[in-house]
Amino acid sequence: MIIDTPSGNAAAFLQRYAGLAERLPGAQVGAVRALRDMAAEMLHASGLPSRRVEAWHYTDLTPILRAEFREALTPVDKAIVLPPMRGERRAVFVDGRFRVDLSSLEGLEASSLAEVVAEVTPRLNSVAEASEPMVALNTLLFEDGLVLDVPEGVDAGRLELLSLASGETASTIHPRHLIRLARGAKLVLIETALSASGARHLHNPVFEIEVAEDAKITHVRVQREAESAYHLAHLGVRVARRGTYDGFVLNAGGKLSRSETHLALLGPQAAAHLNGAQLVGDGQLADTTTALDHAAPNCASRQTVKTVLAGRSRGVFQGKILVRREAQKTDGYQMNQALLLSEDAEIDSKPQLEIYADDVKCSHGATAGALDEDSLFYLRTRGIPVDTARSILVRAFLQEAVEIVEDEPAREALEEAVTAWWSQHGEAA
Repeated sequence: MIIDTPSGNAAAFLQRYAGLAERLPGAQVGAVRALRDMAAEMLHASGLPSRRVEAWHYTDLTPILRAEFREALTPVDKAIVLPPMRGERRAVFVDGRFRVDLSSLEGLEASSLAEVVAEVTPRLNSVAEASEPMVALNTLLFEDGLVLDVPEGVDAGRLELLSLASGETASTIHPRHLIRLARGAKLVLIETALSASGARHLHNPVFEIEVAEDAKITHVRVQREAESAYHLAHLGVRVARRGTYDGFVLNAGGKLSRSETHLALLGPQAAAHLNGAQLVGDGQLADTTTALDHAAPNCASRQTVKTVLAGRSRGVFQGKILVRREAQKTDGYQMNQALLLSEDAEIDSKPQLEIYADDVKCSHGATAGALDEDSLFYLRTRGIPVDTARSILVRAFLQEAVEIVEDEPAREALEEAVTAWWSQHGEAA
């Protein structure tokens, strides 16, 4: 059922859905239409999250609500300049739509969501039913995404998922990506989000990732969109017995960015790494929010997130580890560290442990501070210019997090983003 007279802070998006419903992928498929209508009902009831919602207390979406976005169902016809490839294969999305002419997916069981949405609709329900407003918004308006299945025992190598926003229109982009690894499968996924300089758009991707028994995915996410853009990403990850999700996210762009991950360890000896870094310049806000559910015994999780803030900027870290009663022998570690390069910078950090088992090893912590003056003085006395010395210390602070990434091309992508950010913000830091 489409809301005919929507109200509240989600009204503009609901009205947009009412106008586009007949043209969205799967519009003539009952199950797809029912799923979108359910999301519309959820969004109408809840609205988009405000700071009164605990999980969004530190991140204000008012700038997004005030912006005037629109959808353009006609693809932008313009020359696209692609950066060098990071993997053996590449899936390219421009303004949220799959571009087969720019992609290379040979040897993979992969397809465009727009082409197979009717067949994969049951796989969309797990996240849609989580009542997350931004996921509901994605369900309402998604047009495309990557559907990838890695068969049992197959090492799929390295795949780059490249998302480009052309900046031609002030649009919203809602890709929905479905990735499933069968038993014993492996995949390295390098995800990069870029946009044209000055682009003003909302990028609202949702990932649903299933990691079967003994499977492993390395997922490195690099967000380098324009500083006038908004980026709100949601990841739902389920890991089975002895499976591994090894993730790293770098937020280095966007006026407002939030990376939210909900990960469940569902089988014994499963493992999760939710590491990351945030590089936040003047006038920007970056938010890393995670919820890690230890639902089985003998599982391990590691999380180190580092934030560098320059000028009048804000960083947010919210990390919750839930250890259920049956999850004995859990080994969990969580650390958030912030480096403030300006007296006007702010970090809000909320690490949490919720433990119901009695045989666990869990720890968490948070630190915040400025550059060490003694270290800076030492470098200056060795003839190193102050700007170079500051750069060295900032890179040293980030190195502990970045060096965790074992895949060399993925690590190079992270280091390139750090270099680009510092060249832009270093002088103002």
